[in-house]
Amino acid sequence: MSKIKEGDEVLLYLDKKRTYKVRVDKDRQFHTHKGYMKLGDIIGKPWGETIRSSLGVSFYALKPMIKDLIHKTDRKTQVLYPKDIGYILFQLDIGSGSRVVEAGTGSGALTIALANAVRPEGKVFTYEIIEKHMKTARGNIERSGLLPYVEMELKNIVEGIPQKEVDAIVLDMATPWMAVPSAWESLRGSGVFLAFSPTIEQVIKTNNSLREHPFIEIETVELILRNINVGNNRTRPQTIMIGHSGYLTTARKVMAIK
Repeated sequence: MSKIKEGDEVLLYLDKKRTYKVRVDKDRQFHTHKGYMKLGDIIGKPWGETIRSSLGVSFYALKPMIKDLIHKTDRKTQVLYPKDIGYILFQLDIGSGSRVVEAGTGSGALTIALANAVRPEGKVFTYEIIEKHMKTARGNIERSGLLPYVEMELKNIVEGIPQKEVDAIVLDMATPWMAVPSAWESLRGSGVFLAFSPTIEQVIKTNNSLREHPFIEIETVELILRNINVGNNRTRPQTIMIGHSGYLTTARKVMAIK
């Protein structure tokens, strides 16, 4: 059975809305409004064990999942929702050994998900044009433990992408259509292009640019996620939902359109 060790990242789960990601240090106390816990007491416990605070409140010591690492990022920019990140990973068809270019690092949430997918043999090359965003993202990625699988650079990829024969390119930027020529040059044959765009005007321009280059399977989707409140005789959709986050446009590179 896997046990918690000193230095591990642990997710202390109180309830659905209150979770705390902490690094285990035998000499450290972690304080909450429900009392404090001596983190040294967690060492040697199995994952999923119940831990009681000084006030007798039960927390659960969980191993952080990739979604937890993303939810706990320092957010200086808007980050993608899990519903979109999951679809992106599915569409890109990436795994260990894949090489992925990302433009628009932002706070690094998608970068973390991409790096987790390509490790240990792959690499994510991520580009950002705003230095303060890059600094925030670097801290988030480093805390996730995934920085060895990421190369970061301040650069506008509209001017060109250094990497060639990459498996996928993901764009979360204001003008993705301007990067389509660079993306085609950088992708391997049958590689995947994907752009996340908040507005339909961006989608139209991106689709038009893709059609002017050797890309096929051009498709745009919008994902809607609706949570359900479940209870005896009162199960129904939640009143509030995420109505729109963005549009996802995908395409695949071919060598020529005939």
